[in-house]
Amino acid sequence: MKNIVIITGTPTKPSRLHGVVDYVAEQINQQGCQVDHIDVVDLPAEDLLHANWNSAVIKAANQQIADADAVIIATPIYKASYTGILKAFLDLIPEKGLENKVLLPIIMGGTKAHLLMMEYALKPVLSVLGANHIEAGVFIHDSQALWTEDGKVTLEEEVNNRLTASVEKLCKIIK
Repeated sequence: MKNIVIITGTPTKPSRLHGVVDYVAEQINQQGCQVDHIDVVDLPAEDLLHANWNSAVIKAANQQIADADAVIIATPIYKASYTGILKAFLDLIPEKGLENKVLLPIIMGGTKAHLLMMEYALKPVLSVLGANHIEAGVFIHDSQALWTEDGKVTLEEEVNNRLTASVEKLCKIIK
């Protein structure tokens, strides 16, 4: 069974991005692929801030990436870029740690102008880490993912369709 790891780079939990990630994980399972999660906010802050390469938790997270066929990077946009907590973790991925992986960025932002972050901020860093197959990615406007009264996240149908299509394509590529 092919394995996809989702790296969630939001510093808040729960968040609307977690609702998106839950939806994506469900779609991955429906495609017959296995999904693992690395929720960066759950990693030890001291290990992230001090770049502790020898941390057992960081080594385990990097092993999940090494074992994956594909990686999904999910992040909100803060100050026209991906989050600092995500960058702290990306800095701990070994050189060429994303080589031979198919990558799918999923970003959430407050304006369509944030879409450019994927091309000008995120993809270059992923390329430095060895990524040579980066899918187009999915941008979700903040207004397209809303909290419901029961504390869950609901996505607009158009977002559901784009996410489903992207996951289907991702799973097809790695099979």
